[in-house]
Amino acid sequence: MNAKTPAARDQTPYGRLTEAGLHGILGYQLAQAAITTTRVFSERVGQPSELRPVEFTILTLVHENPGVSARQLADALAVTPPNITMWIDKLERRGLIERERSTTDRRAQHIRTTPAGTTLARQSVEQVLEGEQTTLAALSPAERAMLIELLHKVARCRRR
Repeated sequence: MNAKTPAARDQTPYGRLTEAGLHGILGYQLAQAAITTTRVFSERVGQPSELRPVEFTILTLVHENPGVSARQLADALAVTPPNITMWIDKLERRGLIERERSTTDRRAQHIRTTPAGTTLARQSVEQVLEGEQTTLAALSPAERAMLIELLHKVARCRRR
């Protein structure tokens, strides 16, 4: 290899552009990895189920946390209450989630998945996991678990 040819490690996966200055930047690598995972989501869940990533996330969080409030969802996703309300409304119109007034606080609402929402949440998670496993076959199960754990740790660094 001559001095002017960068190592494969220092090149973009496609286009063969030198990225040595960006290689160690987590945000850049996350964005590059997101290209791959977004394609998997789109092909496996997004297009077939007509769900955007944020809708899938809300549906899955509601499924896993029956009775969750809109405020809890907004906090978890770092979005404004009006935005979360818009997405909840859309999922409710599709018959995937339902709101229930609190019996102890009439101002509060609890959100649950409907039977159709439960089925879609379970199937969607399964489809994404299968697609990622196939697409990311270059990672061993241990590497995949480590990557997920490290990314979860990074996410926990978020400030309110």
